[in-house]
Amino acid sequence: MLLGERNALQSSQAFSTLVELLRYRAQDQPFRSAFIFLKDGEVEEEFWTYETLDMKARAIAAHLQSLQITDSRAILLYPPGLDFIAAFFGCLYAGVAAVPAYPPRRNQHLGRLQSIFSDAQSKIALTHSSVLSNIQGRLSESPGLSDLNWVATNDLSDQLADCWQENSLSSSSIAFLQYTSGSTGNPKGVMVSHDNLLHNSLCIQRAFKLSAKSVSVTWLPSFHDMGLIDGILQPIYTGFPCYMMAPVAFVQRPIRWLNAVSKYRANHSGGPNFAFELCIQKTTPEQRANLDLSPWQFAYCGAEPIRPETLETFTDTFVPCGFRHKSFYPCYGMAEATLMVTGGDISKGPVVRAFEASALKQNRAVKTDKSGQNVKSVVSCGSPVSDTQIMIVHPELRVPCAKDEIGEIWIASPGVAQGYWQKSQQTAEIFQACLASGEGEFLRTGDLGFIQDDQLFVTGRLKDLVIIRGRNYYPQDIELTAEQSHAITNFGGCAAFSMEVDGEEQLVVVQEVKRHYQASELDDAISSIRGRLVSEHDIYPHGIVLIRTHSIPKTSSGKIRRQACKAALLENRLKVIASSFLKAADLEHQLTEIVRDILELHQIEVGDNFFDLGGSSLTIMQIYSKLSQVVDHEISVVDLFNHPNVRSLANYLESGQNGVQALSKSRERANTRRTLAQSRQALRQK
Repeated sequence: MLLGERNALQSSQAFSTLVELLRYRAQDQPFRSAFIFLKDGEVEEEFWTYETLDMKARAIAAHLQSLQITDSRAILLYPPGLDFIAAFFGCLYAGVAAVPAYPPRRNQHLGRLQSIFSDAQSKIALTHSSVLSNIQGRLSESPGLSDLNWVATNDLSDQLADCWQENSLSSSSIAFLQYTSGSTGNPKGVMVSHDNLLHNSLCIQRAFKLSAKSVSVTWLPSFHDMGLIDGILQPIYTGFPCYMMAPVAFVQRPIRWLNAVSKYRANHSGGPNFAFELCIQKTTPEQRANLDLSPWQFAYCGAEPIRPETLETFTDTFVPCGFRHKSFYPCYGMAEATLMVTGGDISKGPVVRAFEASALKQNRAVKTDKSGQNVKSVVSCGSPVSDTQIMIVHPELRVPCAKDEIGEIWIASPGVAQGYWQKSQQTAEIFQACLASGEGEFLRTGDLGFIQDDQLFVTGRLKDLVIIRGRNYYPQDIELTAEQSHAITNFGGCAAFSMEVDGEEQLVVVQEVKRHYQASELDDAISSIRGRLVSEHDIYPHGIVLIRTHSIPKTSSGKIRRQACKAALLENRLKVIASSFLKAADLEHQLTEIVRDILELHQIEVGDNFFDLGGSSLTIMQIYSKLSQVVDHEISVVDLFNHPNVRSLANYLESGQNGVQALSKSRERANTRRTLAQSRQALRQK
């Protein structure tokens, strides 16, 4: 299935590099407001014009040139503020590729920073004096980091700007390396060129119809692709002011974001789904009373699964403040494609469609007008941006999927980055993928989705997909249910993944609990999660683990790191409060699973007669054969004919009738909780 077209841009770029762009702004509009940083998300602490930014960038570039490290890479470690922007452009002005990274917190292990430094082969680290004083005493703990040339750029004199010498750059020159979320031992730096950034900036400008009259507010991390490209580069590209605040200022008090949008009459601002959820949950009617969100035209939402319920509830909550539902702009993108890949129509608002949930689990998208448990609403991520093509491909066969078939999303676009830094094999596999026919050169996203009515619908991640007995479960669906299961479960703090247990894949759910809870509530929360998952998704979790609030592994942009959570569980690194690992479900559930699998039925009731369900003598023998592997005593095929439904058979086996004792070992395994340590050891052995 194909969507979009190539060579669609009608106008050429006015600039070939970002250096040319900022130099133009500084010379043509020197005193125009560029960036304003809000201390604690409220007070205007710093104010820079384009002239100021250009001067500081030239000063940093001149210092880098004096060190003779042109055509190298520099690690950027900055607290929230404007100094990061000067350092980023300082690198570009000097012909040095910037490597934005998350500044380590006090007492935080420097392992990830060490791995990024080693992979990027950086010779210098640019930072702020406050960060340097925090980590300087710990640099000796990480071989190599202490050998870096550490520069606190806020201590450099602005007079160095006059010493800057313009470099020769091309549009294909690497502007920065964007290190994606991954394992500490194998970081991947996406090589993003000036051309990539300028093309994507033009696409963003056109998609939102931005102009010099626009105003933006951002709290997104500057070292993350969305925060850097939309939050910082887009305002410079189009020439409008941007008000910035620290991510922690927003998270601590989400009303600060909305107050800034209201106060500065911003029309362009957004974030991941969880940001809008926080605004719903952590603002009061009194705080919302003075908001004016009517200027907010483009409330973009992306970077993680977009939940229809969030869009609806946010609208209902903030309609009295002037917010309009059509202002929501769901979009899809990724660092490997620079940023934006698809987006909606700003004149129509978000598109939400209902599909058969059971069909989605079988990799089919079947629209429905019905309501009920077998219906799942999916938010459209819109159509491809300019000069971008999307194809839905069978990930293993490498052939285009049929209409309404779910497959991997492949992308062809000038926005696709050059590849992973010094990883030629992975670059060839991910950035230069071809169909089985040999056609094309595509970026494999690893995301699953489908196309309907010229709209892209994203359903999940290929590697995070939970497959139990041949059925597909999207972890974000399971996580949403778990988060809503009990009063003490924390929103945005759940990870669902599969583990191999006794030769079969089983579901494990790790869920944060809120800061204030009663010990007596923990067992009830576990039971509620298990019950909701069974009733809403027809899946029985093997394990449920409750952990402390804000302790689940996440990326720098707030996405759940499911595989990292799985590894932390196995390595005893989670802050566990309570857990429940079962060898299997109770006997009744065990029997239900066996009957369902053999009769190939989606759902059965415990009182349904085997023969009414389509069973025959042959299938009874199959049930008997499977049952014999589970129980610890001999049983007769006649027992199944005498007790031809799950409830009757379970009661018979438990009661010890006809000399057959209750399945003591099976019952013990089924109904007794393992300790977390025992379960972890068993999982490791698999």
